[in-house]
Amino acid sequence: MKATTPPLIAVIGSDGSGKSTVCKYLIHHVKKYGPAKRIHLGKQAGNVGRAVTRLPLLGRSLGKSIKRHTHINPTSLPGLLPSLVITSFVLRRLWRFQHMLAFRRRGLIVLTDRFPQVQIPGTYDGLVFPVNVPGSRVVSWLAALERKAFNWMAKQKPDLVIKLNVDLDVACARKPDHLAISLAQKIAMTPLLTFEGAHIVDIDANQPLDEVLIIAKKAVSDLMEAHGYHVSE
Repeated sequence: MKATTPPLIAVIGSDGSGKSTVCKYLIHHVKKYGPAKRIHLGKQAGNVGRAVTRLPLLGRSLGKSIKRHTHINPTSLPGLLPSLVITSFVLRRLWRFQHMLAFRRRGLIVLTDRFPQVQIPGTYDGLVFPVNVPGSRVVSWLAALERKAFNWMAKQKPDLVIKLNVDLDVACARKPDHLAISLAQKIAMTPLLTFEGAHIVDIDANQPLDEVLIIAKKAVSDLMEAHGYHVSE
């Protein structure tokens, strides 16, 4: 018998681990079991900043502001303008998350690129506002709203987390525009993430894409069959 709520599958990993590429191909395998939707649940500040930059008149100035205000000092809460920029991304992410839940309520299997987490603030699709540091009353209120939103999202844990583990040299080769120290931090954090006790399948993402996909597809097939789904004719 099928589960009443369609499965939720998340693909996570450091930049350079191949998340988006794996999701791009994996969604076709997921659709063999029924209607499915692929959704990106990351902050996407870079994509938004680039889009804003292309706007006429104030586009370039706004793009620089977004880039500047998404890098936060961990020892104190930011000022009002950076906080409003952060909050706009939190609201955008929350909207996308609710959109994802709506797809599940309509009976669609969901595959996500990234997933919110509350274990490690300040990085890896986690909280942006620093925790337990001083700041103005308004900014503290905005930070509390972010914590509430992330705690709620994190509790909607996936049925399966496909965790892509990659070495630093491989990640740097795939993402030459990223700082090595930033990649190293995310790579070190990857094994620590538990996603509220969700079922996790670890994959060595240093392997060629075809080999990664074989393991990922098997993990999906095992999950779907356990939930009563079978490959459609």
